[in-house]
Amino acid sequence: PPTTHTCTLFPYTTLFRSIAIAAVVAILYIGNLVRIRRLELKYALIWFFVGILLLIFDLFPGLLQVMTQALGITLPINMLTFLGLLFVLMILFSQTIVISNLTRKCQRLTQEVGLLYKKVDDLKTEQKNNDLS
Repeated sequence: PPTTHTCTLFPYTTLFRSIAIAAVVAILYIGNLVRIRRLELKYALIWFFVGILLLIFDLFPGLLQVMTQALGITLPINMLTFLGLLFVLMILFSQTIVISNLTRKCQRLTQEVGLLYKKVDDLKTEQKNNDLS
């Protein structure tokens, strides 16, 4: 006779609780990093967004299925992969902007330091000429 398996939701509810707890802890940790000024708010916002999104998907697991069907994606895991790819691209783009700004600032500071060295050398030369006169 075929055996019937009764499937309990216990492992899944434990997993959902663990994910929710981890997401809340991560959001609080990021908030603390912003509070103690180890992380700037403009960089933390994307991580807050991801934590809240993870919490939403965890609390409403059917939402991922609805989004998957609405976009015509075959499996929810493919949807998660797509969302992960979008997240990585968003991080890369924001970091590219940050690096570009820092490169421009570094170049400007280098030029200013060069001009200051030139002024100091000119003043030393002028003082040396005045001392010889």
